[in-house]
Amino acid sequence: MNARERFLQVLDFNSNVHSLKWDFGIWGETVDNWYAEGLPKKAYPVVSRVTTTPTRSLYAPAWLSIGEGKLSKGLAVMVGGLYWPTQGFPLAPDVTNFFGMDSPQQVVDVNLLFDPMFEVQVLHEDDETFDYIDLDGVQRRFLKSEGTIPSSMKWPITDKKSWQKLKDERLNLNRLGTRFPAGWNQRVAEYRDRNYPLAVGGYPHGFFGTLSHLIGYENLFYWYHDEPALVHDILNTFTELWMAVYEEVLAKVAVDVWHIWEDISYGRGSMISLETVREYMLPYISRVAQFLRVRGVRHVLLDTDGDCSALIPLFMEAGVTGMYPFEVHCGMDIVKVRRDHPKLQMMGGISKGEIAKGKGRIDEILKPVEEVLKTGGYVPFADHLIPPDVSFANYSYFRQKLHEMIDRHGD
Repeated sequence: MNARERFLQVLDFNSNVHSLKWDFGIWGETVDNWYAEGLPKKAYPVVSRVTTTPTRSLYAPAWLSIGEGKLSKGLAVMVGGLYWPTQGFPLAPDVTNFFGMDSPQQVVDVNLLFDPMFEVQVLHEDDETFDYIDLDGVQRRFLKSEGTIPSSMKWPITDKKSWQKLKDERLNLNRLGTRFPAGWNQRVAEYRDRNYPLAVGGYPHGFFGTLSHLIGYENLFYWYHDEPALVHDILNTFTELWMAVYEEVLAKVAVDVWHIWEDISYGRGSMISLETVREYMLPYISRVAQFLRVRGVRHVLLDTDGDCSALIPLFMEAGVTGMYPFEVHCGMDIVKVRRDHPKLQMMGGISKGEIAKGKGRIDEILKPVEEVLKTGGYVPFADHLIPPDVSFANYSYFRQKLHEMIDRHGD
């Protein structure tokens, strides 16, 4: 059974099939540490210099600014749990091969934001700082020594006038063909002959996520109160755009899952009220979910960090079938979530930081994993990127024990 077939069986709660062997992702600094500690170096992760679409290439200019053949400390390398390509992140074949992981899931590389894309402009660069305008029109600052996701400084949507200009010039539904990257027909052939799960959507596409990404969190919070009609217009425009693009994709290739990126939660719950979620998110999620369902895409996975407990029933009401990564340090308990929502598909839920504490602690944090694995519909992996204090030895023990546990629950 290949990774695609297994993924679909797991999401259908088939208890006769064991789950997938993935992780959410690994920090670049962590991977470099592991090479120094014994991970065989055969295919070092490489950030692509080829720009395709914002789906794949956002942030790539920042990652590349530190120089050739280097991984930024806070860059993520992909090992299956988080889809690829996204955010300029590279794959980590040495990690997946060494630990016997399943083929990573992929997301269709298509432009779901502005067309034409903004041209990348470097505004300032020195040994410490890289300021630039990215493909999505957001002005960002990258601190090279920290090496994490660049901070947004200015956003392309600032008011009704700027939105209308972008809508008229870069969100035209009559020229969808230019949203597909070069070599699209070849990609379609590869997608059709795949052995991995294929998704549409992904980062930074969501009904809170995209707006916070292009407007800024603080501005968006005010606009919910001050500019409700404008917020709805933005949401409706992107909803119609995404459905039109997905229609074109689905005419060429079958897709397994829709990934929605929101990151709407923090350590104490949702960043916006549940009433605001219901008004500004649920109708649009429901529209796209229904649109995709009648075209054969039955699975909808939503990505949000933090404490998302109160949001789960709302998102399920709108058609979301699963969520991830269930951050443990924010209070998320996968056993409780499974008990409260027995048909919610789940991925993640293992405390990434606790892996650093060694064998005894690893054994403890894996106990609830086995309990949820027994119920099906669950892909276990860390609740975010593996940090640099997790040694190669501890991670090796973690993967060994997790793989053994996965193998005990299905063929």
